[in-house]
Amino acid sequence: MTRYHHLLQQVRTDGRYPSDGEAECVLTAVLAVLGSQLTGDERLDLAAALPERARAVLAAQTPLPRPVTAPAFVETLAHTLGTSLTAARWHASSVLTALTTLTDPHLTDRLLAHLPRGYALLFGRADLTAAA
Repeated sequence: MTRYHHLLQQVRTDGRYPSDGEAECVLTAVLAVLGSQLTGDERLDLAAALPERARAVLAAQTPLPRPVTAPAFVETLAHTLGTSLTAARWHASSVLTALTTLTDPHLTDRLLAHLPRGYALLFGRADLTAAA
């Protein structure tokens, strides 16, 4: 099984999508939106961890000057897929949690440190902050 097919099956399973085609559509959309959010070493390291087909989608995006908030990420994804915010959150989480299976936990930590607060939940992690 190729690495891309393995990732696609992980997304399909996590998202409970009825077909590979639907899972691939969601995977492509989330990677495209994510590609516009990441810069620097985090972008390069995530791209290196992805299968070639997924890497191409991520790398084809021009990064924004700074990443948008997690709610704005979900809104962009909802608009891209023509779906509700609730469905877009599900899609984002299905893909982003599947990506964590391809990367080591330290890269996920770095991605979350690079992104605004709120993305942790989309990656399937608790969004905890230290008490001030």
